[in-house]
Amino acid sequence: MNLIDNILLFDTISTEGKAKALAERTKARRLEMNLTQEGLSARSGLSLATYRRFERTGMISLDGLLHIAYALDALNDFDQVFAAHKYATLDEALNASQKTRKRGKRNE
Repeated sequence: MNLIDNILLFDTISTEGKAKALAERTKARRLEMNLTQEGLSARSGLSLATYRRFERTGMISLDGLLHIAYALDALNDFDQVFAAHKYATLDEALNASQKTRKRGKRNE
C-alpha cells in the first residue's frame, strides 16, 4: 500500500486479482454443484447479469457475495474473515494483548 496525502491507496492489481480468484472459485463450486449461471442467480436472488459480471470480473457487492455464498452453502466460510489471530506461543499472545487498542489513532 502507498500512503499519499494521508489516504491509503490499495494495490489495485492485488485486490483485482483476489476478486477474480474468488470469482473463479465460485464458478468451480457452482459447476461442482451442477448449477448453471441462471440456476445460481435464481437461487441467490441476484439478476443473471449481476452474477455473470461477477464471474467475468470478480466485482460484486458484499451483499451479493453473501447471497451467492448462501446459495452455495458456503456462508459459514465468512466467519474467518477478520477473525482474531491465533498465536503459536503464550509470549505472542501476551505481547499482542498489551498492544491491543480500544479505538483507532487520530489522524494528525
